Amino acid sequence: MDEREQISRRDLLRGRALRRGLLGALGLSGLSPPAQPRTGAPQSSQLPQVPPSPRAPEMPDSTLGAQTHSTARPSTSRVPLPIHRPPGAVDEASFLKGCTRCGECMSVCPVSAIVIAPPRFREAAGTPMIDPSVAACVMCADTPCISVCEPGVLRADQPLTMARAVIQPPSCLAYNGSFCTVCSERCPVPGAIEVNAGRPRIIEDLCTGCGTCAHVCPAPGSAIIVMPLADRPLPK
Repeated sequence: MDEREQISRRDLLRGRALRRGLLGALGLSGLSPPAQPRTGAPQSSQLPQVPPSPRAPEMPDSTLGAQTHSTARPSTSRVPLPIHRPPGAVDEASFLKGCTRCGECMSVCPVSAIVIAPPRFREAAGTPMIDPSVAACVMCADTPCISVCEPGVLRADQPLTMARAVIQPPSCLAYNGSFCTVCSERCPVPGAIEVNAGRPRIIEDLCTGCGTCAHVCPAPGSAIIVMPLADRPLPK
């Protein structure tokens, strides 16, 4: 054994002896040195303590089905769009339920004022309606559209009021220095439009919303708008 090897072993033994003496002086001679953690591995004391999740109680199939049903999203019914129906129409819900879309009311209208509702009216598409921009109702005395309606969604015991007509003074010729009484002259309901100082005024209690005034108005774009009723009375 050469001299360098003897010195190395002597230093190693001396280091161990010094360490044992130091631990003995501190009263820690029986303890082992702490193990060095591996690089990158988290120590257990640093990990968050997560309590175990309690086991959910088992439920019978019937209870589970009832719970699933109760938490399901309820269906919401859409509010029907206001539609200008022919005279004598029942409430909209009953109308949509009873109308067979037979087209008989359209075929007997003498002025072809009753047309088919286009697809934009959703579930009402294909049902009869009035479009004053195309043709207005003339309030026939014998109401053939009501007489021919077999499903009974147009009834003689229902009000004939279909909509409300409103004059827009900024667009009306009579309100802007011109003389015009066409709406009052052509209105099929006596007294529904009166003229005061050359200006027409709609009497709401008499107006049926037939749309004649809006259809014949000579003002650009028509100075009268016709608004369908939000709904109608239930059938008696």
